[in-house]
Amino acid sequence: MDGRQVLINRQTWDQFIRSVKSFAGSEVGGRAKRLFTGLILLLFAVNGLNVVSSYVGRDFMTAIEHRNVSAFTGQALLWIGVFVAASAVAAIFRFTEERLGLLWREWLTRLAVVHYLERRAYFRLDETGKITNPDQRIAEDIRVFTATTLSFVLMLLNATFTVLAFSGVMWSISPILFAVTIAYAAGGSYLTIVLGRTLVELNYAQLDKEANFRADLIHVRENAASVALLHRERRLGARLLRHLDDLTGNFRRIITVNRNLNFFTTGYNYLIQIIPALVVAPFFIQGRVEFGVITQSAIAFAHLVGAFSLIVTQFQSISSFAAVIARLGSLAEAISGAQAPERSAIETSEGEHVAYVGLNVLSPSDGRPLIKDLTVSISPGIRVLVIGPSEEAKVALFRATAGIWDSGTGRIVRPESNQIYFLPERPYLPPGTLRELLVRSGTEESIAENRILAVLRALDLEPILARIGGLDVERDWDHMLSLREQQRLAFARLMLAAPRFAFLDRISTSMRADEAGQLLRMLSKSEITYVTFSRWTTGRRGTDEKLENYDAVLELAGDGGWKWRLIQDEE
Repeated sequence: MDGRQVLINRQTWDQFIRSVKSFAGSEVGGRAKRLFTGLILLLFAVNGLNVVSSYVGRDFMTAIEHRNVSAFTGQALLWIGVFVAASAVAAIFRFTEERLGLLWREWLTRLAVVHYLERRAYFRLDETGKITNPDQRIAEDIRVFTATTLSFVLMLLNATFTVLAFSGVMWSISPILFAVTIAYAAGGSYLTIVLGRTLVELNYAQLDKEANFRADLIHVRENAASVALLHRERRLGARLLRHLDDLTGNFRRIITVNRNLNFFTTGYNYLIQIIPALVVAPFFIQGRVEFGVITQSAIAFAHLVGAFSLIVTQFQSISSFAAVIARLGSLAEAISGAQAPERSAIETSEGEHVAYVGLNVLSPSDGRPLIKDLTVSISPGIRVLVIGPSEEAKVALFRATAGIWDSGTGRIVRPESNQIYFLPERPYLPPGTLRELLVRSGTEESIAENRILAVLRALDLEPILARIGGLDVERDWDHMLSLREQQRLAFARLMLAAPRFAFLDRISTSMRADEAGQLLRMLSKSEITYVTFSRWTTGRRGTDEKLENYDAVLELAGDGGWKWRLIQDEE
């Protein structure tokens, strides 16, 4: 989302309210309500102690005026006691607020992670690019959202209690001063909004620019060896510095707006110290009030103006908070849309084989046909090579078979999920132990260790075990293994999963033809039917790889056409 667009709408606020209600009604809602009730009681205590402090301060100053030593000593000790009690209550209040904020953050982050991973929402968000930096929004923006929301709610409640507590005190001192308080706070709030209204958009943009810069730094760290070997420091440095220029330029604009805002708010806060004296001092001079009333009026005025002036005192925080709400609102909308895409016209059903029935696959960007009316049946034991000049068509068919391509029509028949396996071109080796990497989730107990070791031995991967220290040692595999080793480990996972069908995407990218052939023969020996998507554009003998490992060839033409032929028919 562009930070210069309208950021917060009715739907965003509805999501905000739903989030609060969901938290209150969740499995941790009872604990959250107890903590919040405790905060309300502590707020009453804080405001009660503030009112008591104003009266004790008045009597303390009056004792000084009258040179009454005993009254001075008693009021001083009482004031110290009030300060000690207020400090203890404030510390407990802060502790309770942080515990409730952490509870909310933990619950909301868990919920966001579940929804982000559910129904491949993360994949569709990455494909469409409609939302930027979802990781940063989940990790950082939720933290800010929960802490700041709770802080603002408590500030509003505290302001309400303060108004109720001190309005009577202020009115008893001077109705005129009470009216001045309201007018001063209202005027200050209006001018603050006028001077700082652009901060929301600027803060929104700043969050994304910071995230982009951090993402590039992470990229350099994660690909340090490749960067060094390819001498990409200059180009990456230029990209980093460009993003640095973007974020510093935007932050300069934020600083400029804050400067203008601070000119006003600083003067606004200074005047709070003198206005009560200007109004009440004439009453003391006329003998209508005691000297301590001036101190009491200053305390009451400061509390009341603070309660009425949340916009003035918290505007910079409010603008950042509004940006966070907008970012999380757009993330929630994007995840919701990614979880429930328009119903794909490509139907899928389970069967004992793989079949494409009248399958039309379209480009999601422009609706261009990539494959037209594909009707092919692949029975168990039929080893298929998919070739052709259109890489886009081959990728589309691979993904459509896996169920992650929505643009098209027709029907795909395929076995149940645990009987079909998709091996992407680029190996994916998540951090963890080697056992966790090799064995499908939920099947850890059913696959014996000697079976794992036998597969590693067959794939010439036993040296890895000695290097890492065993099957149950956690490693970062991307940085520890060569690309060849990574691809063979991914293949070992396929062998241990032992599906009936395996779809292989360009496995010869990082290995020689004879190595790829060896792996395919291992699949055949294990009675795993495979469909290989190749970089080849043709499949004729003598011009490309030998076809001895295949029974059929599916050739996808660049115009959406296709040809199916059996190898034995050509012999």
